[in-house]
Amino acid sequence: MVAKLHYESDMPQVEIARKLGVSTATVSRLLTRARALGIVKIEVMDLAVPDEIAGQLIDALGLKRAAVVDTPSTAVLSALAAPLGNLLKEENLSKGAVIGIGWGRAVREVIQAGLPRIPDVHAVALNGGLQQSAPHFQINEFVRQAAEQLGGTAHFLHAPYVSSVELRDAFLSDPFVQETTKLWDKLDCAIVGIGLPHAINPPEASAATLNEQAIGGAVGDVIRHYVDKDGKLLKWDGEDRMIAASPAQLQNVGLSIGVAATVEKAAGIVGAIRSGMINALVTDTSTAAAILEICHGPAKA
Repeated sequence: MVAKLHYESDMPQVEIARKLGVSTATVSRLLTRARALGIVKIEVMDLAVPDEIAGQLIDALGLKRAAVVDTPSTAVLSALAAPLGNLLKEENLSKGAVIGIGWGRAVREVIQAGLPRIPDVHAVALNGGLQQSAPHFQINEFVRQAAEQLGGTAHFLHAPYVSSVELRDAFLSDPFVQETTKLWDKLDCAIVGIGLPHAINPPEASAATLNEQAIGGAVGDVIRHYVDKDGKLLKWDGEDRMIAASPAQLQNVGLSIGVAATVEKAAGIVGAIRSGMINALVTDTSTAAAILEICHGPAKA
């Protein structure tokens, strides 16, 4: 009775004593006894410390670097801009460094929030564009903004993301297109998003073709290179017609940063890391917890 009044009804000990007609000392003794008998348990919750979680992600997935922010109530993706900037500065990119830029909501948000000044670098589009007006697919605009913020040079890709084999070959033989695509072999850094599997991705958010939607076992993608939960790359019918940096080129990047903060993307993030296409991660605590649960299993109560 005393424990219920104090802990469940939040009633002060003085009021409990008055209500029950006993002394406050008696109430105090009863509460102490309730704790001793295990009737009442007081637990101190372990608070998630972002730096500690980042270390756990590095250990669990063999990442080169990771940064985690407390999950904000709003504007989650833009909150990733500052830690992303820190990772870029920690890499000590030198004059002439090549930074690849992918597409997606997360990439758009962090670029709009601002990148650090790293003068005389090259910002390069990692994939072709789409005939879609959705703002998160405007790859050349991301490259322009990134170059402006970094203080570097923009290298656009005026070619489609996917076309016929003949058109792809024609675009890739164009000298102006080659000025960009040849830089994919020289990437020092990349900033990419991780896509959701299209089964749970709303149509207006996706660049998927009908062929892409049929990919079995996919948990996510990096610039439309699909992976399963173990990091195995999954082929699809249109991949040979894509104009985009290859998985091998992404795997060869010194610092390839995945930017994502959606719990639903946890499996895709794990698959992308295991594939080697990203070796660094910027995310939030909620998504990080979901990633660690995949790696280690559910936390025991």
